[in-house]
Amino acid sequence: MTYHSGSRAVQDRVGVRDLADHVGRAIGQGIRPVAAAFLELQPMLVIGAADPDTGAVWASLLTGEPGFVRATGPHRISVRGGLCEGDPLTAALATAGTAVGTIELDPRTRRRMRLNGRVTPTARGLAIDADQVFSNCPKYLQRRETYERVERAPEATRHGSELTPSQREFIEAADTFFIASVHGHGADASHRGGNPGFVHATSPNELSWRDYPGNSMFLTLGNLSADPRAGLLFLDWTSGAVLQLTGRARTEFDAHGERTVRFAVEAVAETPGASPLRWTAPEYSQANPLLS
Repeated sequence: MTYHSGSRAVQDRVGVRDLADHVGRAIGQGIRPVAAAFLELQPMLVIGAADPDTGAVWASLLTGEPGFVRATGPHRISVRGGLCEGDPLTAALATAGTAVGTIELDPRTRRRMRLNGRVTPTARGLAIDADQVFSNCPKYLQRRETYERVERAPEATRHGSELTPSQREFIEAADTFFIASVHGHGADASHRGGNPGFVHATSPNELSWRDYPGNSMFLTLGNLSADPRAGLLFLDWTSGAVLQLTGRARTEFDAHGERTVRFAVEAVAETPGASPLRWTAPEYSQANPLLS
């Protein structure tokens, strides 16, 4: 099933059902050779799911030497290694059958690939059997020339129920974040990008951002219309710090057709040095709207 009722409702409200049907033909279950080759070149993977105990949705970061993610068949990928200690998705990824959404993003080439499916824990990490595989255009992706691997160990994860002043500053300086969402048949992980300041930390308990025009599938907003649970992941591309938020999101539509997503924070997890990757400074996408 390409779209569920939540995505259809948003498509109909915006008036893009026919376009969504056309774009949706690109969604398949198979991993093509070009996609398999792309996966093996990447040093990181973003994964989203719901915690089996609390139901909270989180997005997490996995890293490794290129090749740590690889296609092992036309419908399966393997991921070598695991999450940082204390990551809120640890239980979910250790539970066979957990629905996950993943996004593989290469800042060097501004390419991205999404694969959604079900997890099987393995002796070396995990495997994911694909339900949906597709690529997106490079719109709103910032280009980062290259990265280096830095010898640093993740610090202990700091947990909280609201954002600290420094975390709010970090969010408002971000040019990229990832969002995980769920629906009755699975999970999804997606990317959001813009010029620094495109995300507003309006209070210690709420974020907001404008939903820029995209591929018209409305997978994320469709999920949120059916189930408001969501997880956000912000990455410091230099220091490797990771900021994870879980909460509930809603979409507001104005009379001019613009959309704003408001996210209510329920829990926060911050891990300094979670990623060993240090990326070069960004070249912002020309598609990013100017901020007023």
